[in-house]
Amino acid sequence: MRKRLYFCTQNKKEQKMARPTINDIAKALNITPSTVSRALAGNTRVSAATRELISRTAAEMGYERNLLASSLRKGSTDTVGMIVPRINRQFFSNVISGAEAILNPAGYNLIICQSHERQEDEKRAIMTLMRNQVAGIIMSHSLETTDSKSLADITKSGLALVQFDRAFRDIEGASVTNDNFTGAYQATAHLIKSGYKRIGHLGGDLLSNVYTDRMEGYKKALADNGIEIDESIIFNDSITRDKGFYNMAKALQAGCDALYCSGDYAALGVIEYARHNNIDIPNEFGVIGTANENFAELLTPALTTLEQNAFDMGNRAAQAFLDIKQGKSDAELKIEIPMRLIVRDSSRKG
Repeated sequence: MRKRLYFCTQNKKEQKMARPTINDIAKALNITPSTVSRALAGNTRVSAATRELISRTAAEMGYERNLLASSLRKGSTDTVGMIVPRINRQFFSNVISGAEAILNPAGYNLIICQSHERQEDEKRAIMTLMRNQVAGIIMSHSLETTDSKSLADITKSGLALVQFDRAFRDIEGASVTNDNFTGAYQATAHLIKSGYKRIGHLGGDLLSNVYTDRMEGYKKALADNGIEIDESIIFNDSITRDKGFYNMAKALQAGCDALYCSGDYAALGVIEYARHNNIDIPNEFGVIGTANENFAELLTPALTTLEQNAFDMGNRAAQAFLDIKQGKSDAELKIEIPMRLIVRDSSRKG
């Protein structure tokens, strides 16, 4: 049976509905509540026929187990919490799908919480999941989260923690990340090989290792090809569509003829600016994004981008959690996934 995928939301009023209890089932069958409880737990002290009768009656009455009460008795649940910055990004939705594909057959449900890139929302999500005694937390931290203190609280509690995508390196635990340095190097080297001469970079907040590594990969590709690094054409905190549009104007003023972008949304902004100003991409200007969002191949021109293999990342993060639960040291579970350059029209000059 397919396990359920739950979403953690904040500040929503929930309708309260009367649900049947163990006592209601016991009364209907004229037996003791303890017999019902044991039968629903699969206890063989209750005969098979009685267990079948109780299960059938419970289903007919619409009874559902109280997972929280069960977790308080056992000390943990069959639920794993996942915290992502934004569910509406294809990358994170694919990570969720990849994790679910591993966790569900293993008997775990998945609860999804969004931080909306806000540290306070992330802290609330962590506390909510810990109070509900989830079996573990798989998470990618928000851009506002600049230190690992709240994550350290998770590990101190003894709860299994797996970081993915954005991971703090000072946490002694499992992590699944991309090889961001090599991916950015390949993207920048491709622009150089395509004949672009003055290549800028639209990056993210350098408090995140993801964006630091991409910037360093970009710089190394320039240096290895004898191109001087110009800090004035490196635009950090620039991964949104609006920032891509705005910084494309500044890049053109600085003489750039290409940009490597740390996100596809920034690259989308670049292409939109070019379209509004009659700039021919790729013949006059080249652009490469990162993430391979759904819209990347639908743009005109189609966007060259780096594939992050998000589904595989979700698979591996979930498997790392299972490995921890089976006793493998989480310190051994440092996994790095290669990125793949997908060449499309936005970087095919001439």
